[in-house]
Amino acid sequence: MTLYANLEEAIEAARELFLADNPSLDEESADIEQFSLQKYVMQEGEIMWQAEFFASDDEQGECLPLLSGEAAQSVFDGDYDEVEISQEWQEENTLHEWDEGEFQLEPPLDTEEGQSAADEWED
Repeated sequence: MTLYANLEEAIEAARELFLADNPSLDEESADIEQFSLQKYVMQEGEIMWQAEFFASDDEQGECLPLLSGEAAQSVFDGDYDEVEISQEWQEENTLHEWDEGEFQLEPPLDTEEGQSAADEWED
């Protein structure tokens, strides 16, 4: 799992990974049906992102499906508004780091870092 500090980097990495996994396609011929995304809050409170593209709606990965059809294709083509995608994200789906590499839907509150992450999550 590779995480990125901003949404733009996560989308670009997902695009490159999709093309690498489908060598017979190029950016012009890629037919994207699903864009999936996951938001993470690390113990220090920083926000990280992971994104994935799929050629069909029934494929699953590590992220949650966010957009499909033409909307997913638009994101793949670079025609998207980062603010709009962030607003589409449902905060209750955000994963919080409890221990290094271990994530859950709720932040840990028993440590200073956990409280910091919880405060960041509420913001």
